[in-house]
Amino acid sequence: MATEVEDEIRELRREVIESRGLVIKTNNLTNALAADLKSIAKRQAGYERRISWNSASAYVVFVLVVLLGVKILWDYRRENLSSQTDGNKGEVETLRKQKGEWEKREEARGRIDQHALHLYELVRGGKRTEFLEQFDATPRDGLTKTELQIFADMAERFRNELALERYSAGLDHARVARWQEAATAFEEALKIKPDATTAPATKLALAQAYHRLQRARDAVPMLQALSEGATDKDIAAIATWELAQVDIDLQAWNDAKATLRTFLKKFPDHARANDARQVLAELQYKH
Repeated sequence: MATEVEDEIRELRREVIESRGLVIKTNNLTNALAADLKSIAKRQAGYERRISWNSASAYVVFVLVVLLGVKILWDYRRENLSSQTDGNKGEVETLRKQKGEWEKREEARGRIDQHALHLYELVRGGKRTEFLEQFDATPRDGLTKTELQIFADMAERFRNELALERYSAGLDHARVARWQEAATAFEEALKIKPDATTAPATKLALAQAYHRLQRARDAVPMLQALSEGATDKDIAAIATWELAQVDIDLQAWNDAKATLRTFLKKFPDHARANDARQVLAELQYKH
């Protein structure tokens, strides 16, 4: 009986020892597990911190990249808008200048139209002298080609008419020996139209008037030009004869004799030919 109790006690002791060893192992395993869990937790926390910092850094970098991109895009659009604005300003300025030039041209055209109308009224009113004064003062680049041609034709006609009128008036004065009035009329005729068809005859009459007014030296160049260059034979003959008379008045005896010889050579059948021979003979005898 005592032996069975001791066996049980030993068995119980053995079980207690085994249980204690198992408890110690379990405790050691638990401590090791706890240490592993702490280590894992630390590593996880570090990893999470790194993930957080990396995420924050990536976010910051992303935000910076986005802001940089926005700034670049903004600068690009602002530059485009600035360039477009400058271009628009330049275009507006150009349009303003064109508008100003157009308005100036329109104003100038309006003034020219009024002036052209005024010229037309002068033509209708037969105010030839006033028309010529106004037409000569009109800028040629202001009128259209048609207007210019029409007014130029009218001016040509009026000049011919006025030159002829003044020439006729001079002849009327010359018939009554009013030489100063005659000379003035002839001068006006030549001033109005120097190349009129009556210009050679007007110059001859003016030279004759100068001769009668004791202005022989003014008559000489005109008579010489007509004597040498007049296309009308009668005018050239009269101019040569008149030149000889002027030379005689100036006592230019040699010039007078040369002129008379020229007259007889060029116009031997002229009505004044016998007079020229007689005067030449007298000059040769006396001088």
